[in-house]
Formats: sequence, structure tokens, C-alpha cells
Amino acid sequence: MKRILVTGGAGFIGSHLCERLLKERNEVICLDNYFTGSKENIVHLLDNPYFELVRHDVTEPYFAEVDEIYNLACPASPPHYQYNPIKTIKTSVMGAINMLGLAKRVNAKILQASTSEVYGDPKVHPQPESYWGNVNPIGIRSCYDEGKRCAETLFMDYHNQNDVKIKIIRIFNTYGPRMNPNDGRVVSNFIVQALKGEDITIYGDGTQTRSFQYVDDLVEGMIRMMNSEDDFIGPVNIGNPGEFTMIELAEKIIEKTNSQSKLVYKELPKDDPMQRKPDITLAFNNLNSWKPVINLDKGLQSTVKYFESVLQPSLM
Repeated sequence: MKRILVTGGAGFIGSHLCERLLKERNEVICLDNYFTGSKENIVHLLDNPYFELVRHDVTEPYFAEVDEIYNLACPASPPHYQYNPIKTIKTSVMGAINMLGLAKRVNAKILQASTSEVYGDPKVHPQPESYWGNVNPIGIRSCYDEGKRCAETLFMDYHNQNDVKIKIIRIFNTYGPRMNPNDGRVVSNFIVQALKGEDITIYGDGTQTRSFQYVDDLVEGMIRMMNSEDDFIGPVNIGNPGEFTMIELAEKIIEKTNSQSKLVYKELPKDDPMQRKPDITLAFNNLNSWKPVINLDKGLQSTVKYFESVLQPSLM
């Protein structure tokens, strides 16, 4: 049994990770300040004697004797990370410093949940880990993009200077149950609008693409990365290389919800990437042939079912 700290553990992804780690008979400390996370995501875990919930902000130091740290804490959807951009970049940078300091102090292995946003609006497609990205450092998305890029730098520096055992993954668009209906991400936006029979809002002409990864595939990749050979530190892309336009996504969701919703088009937000698709060769070669196993159609079925249960009172 390992003692594992998960920052942002009450969030969408963090709650699934906590659940999986407990199923593998680990002791889990879930750290969250509930800015975007929710107790509802982990309430079913509270009776587990090996689960501990701590309300804490990672911008402040925290101490616990642990074997591993998964550093997930940071708002990840544009409306949330743009709501308080200074807080967002502090969470990425100060959170990384505090968790790396803890890892150094207790000799724990630490994994950084970085993001495909480090590639910005990419000029290379698909994106390999060797690509340095095309990021606007002073745009409305830069609090998140540059915060995550700086966190990667800190992880590498702590590893090179202090021999901290690190792992870095770059997460591509992830969806699934426990997404916040109001989080502003495209999958949740489209599903909620479709279930309510509202117009589905597409920004730009709808030809921009994303690659959508089901949360269970991500959690599997995260755990394989944490358990990989010590000399494989990343960064490594964890995403689904299946690529879809916004129009294709909207049409799939309309079909699965039997909705009468129509597509409406609005101006594309500044610095919004036109293409996003991971090259997962490195993950496949180094993480026991890891690759996503849940396709978009199957993943959307369970996600739509979740949102139907969450929105049921307002749909009646």
C-alpha cells in the first residue's frame, strides 16, 4: 500500500484518479480548495477508511508523509481560469513549487498534470513532445498556458538540481462523468445545450478540430506514467489521436441526445487553437503500449447519461 497525495482531487479528473487509486488499495489524501472541484465528486469515497479529504489551497505550503504526489490542482476550462488569471498562474507556479518542495523533503515521486495548451495554437500537426509550441505570452489564455509551461520548467529544474523524481504528462481534451455542467468546455457545453433543447453555440466556423479523450483512458495513462521506469520522466502526451471538428462533435451529441437543437455561430475567441491532435508514439512505446480504448461514440454515451441524471430536475 502506497500513501498518495492528489492535489485537485475533488475535481473532475482528480476524483476519478482518487477512485482508481483506492481500488488499487492505496491510501489517498485528496487536497482541494473547491474553486472548481466539488465535494459531490468524492462524497462516495468518504466512508473509505483509506481516503482522507483536506481543504487546502496549493498556493500555500502543505506537509504530509507520502510516497507519491499527483499534482492536478488548477482550473482547466477557459471561463474558470480566465475568471481570476492571477490566481490561475499562482496555482500553477506556486503550487508546483510547494509540491516539488514537499516531494524533495519526503523523497516522493511527483507527477505534473500539464496540458496540450503548452503547444498554444500549433504550427505542427499532430503535436509531438519535441514541439516547443506557439503561445501568446500576453493573451487571455496565457495565465493558463504559460503557468503550465513554467510548471514544467520548475519540474525539470527540481529534477536536474535536486534529483527529485518527476513525471510530466501533457493532457489533451478530456471528458466524461463528473464534468461541471457550467465549466465552459466544449463537450459539456454542447451536451447541456442539446439536453435543454437550446441552440448549440459554435465559435468560429466550426472547422477547428480537437481530440477528445475519455477520462478512464487518461487515468490509466497517468498511473502507467507514475509507475514507469525512473529514467522516463516525460513530458509525454496523454490524449486520443481521433480528431473531430466542432461541427462533427455537435452533430454526434445532437444524435445521442435526440435533440432538436440547431447550430448557431459566434466569433472565435482570441488565441483559440485551430487544430489539436496528440502524437502518442512516445506514450505507446514507453507506457506498456498505452493507447486510448474508448472511442468518442462510446464515451459520449456514458457522459450524456451522466448529464441527464444531473440535469433531470431542470429538464422536467
